[in-house]
Amino acid sequence: MIEASFVDANVLIYRRDSSEPVKQQKATAWIDFLWQSKQGHLSVQVLNEFYVIVTRKLKPGMDIEAARADVRALMMWQPIDTVVVEKAWIIQDRFLFSWWDSLIVAAAQVAQCRYLLTEDLQDGQELDSVIVVNPFIHTPQEIFQVF
Repeated sequence: MIEASFVDANVLIYRRDSSEPVKQQKATAWIDFLWQSKQGHLSVQVLNEFYVIVTRKLKPGMDIEAARADVRALMMWQPIDTVVVEKAWIIQDRFLFSWWDSLIVAAAQVAQCRYLLTEDLQDGQELDSVIVVNPFIHTPQEIFQVF
């Protein structure tokens, strides 16, 4: 069964980063898989971080209109943002994460995602209802056992 998965900005960024072809291929495979299965989720924070990085820091940077088109398409994954802050404070206190990581975990929990795709936290770590998956180590097929 394919379960809901929360996608961190680093996965979206690597999807557009031609200087990292291996990570780009893996990120693209994950995004395509989640797009087809309609199980991808993200937050406004993720969209904002993606937009800033790909238009200002990525070399070569994405064209602003292309980046905006990506953000508009990804908005179909219904970003959530309001209830997340209260939950993030609890996560920050419990797990001693940075504020930004706490917001990402909280957003994944509020979206009722089983998996959080990120390279910024420990692969396999269970954070209550969410399991951290490094998408550059695992394929969607490994996690969801589909072929």
